[in-house]
Amino acid sequence: MRTVILLLALLTSPSVALAVDTAARDAARATVERQIDAFQRDDAATAYAQAAPAIQSMFPSPETFIAMVRQGYAAVYRARRYSVDRIEEAGDDGLALGVTLQDAEGTDWAALYSLEKQADGAWRITGCRLVKAPGSNA
Repeated sequence: MRTVILLLALLTSPSVALAVDTAARDAARATVERQIDAFQRDDAATAYAQAAPAIQSMFPSPETFIAMVRQGYAAVYRARRYSVDRIEEAGDDGLALGVTLQDAEGTDWAALYSLEKQADGAWRITGCRLVKAPGSNA
């Protein structure tokens, strides 16, 4: 009987871990999507709320944060369309999301977002590296 219980516990444990991973990945994806959608609506407060405390400390208000994004990340700020293409683990409490974007002029971009799980369980964005997609026009 003990063997059966142990076997059942071993067989069900990976599925529980997978559910947590899936939930974490979904939450991280939602954070990035919420921020991009907020940029499209010029909702500085919501976009800023998705940033990790370290990023918020560099930009002390939602207005200064969105001004930086307008200037340095125009493809993210006014993405014509976007999709999250991959999500990978990055350290103990981190995830990296690969996002493809198309800017207002039709140029394709690749973004790599880094996210960190906060003490309250929320996923917040710690960085975004943006490069023109290979073979992109312009």
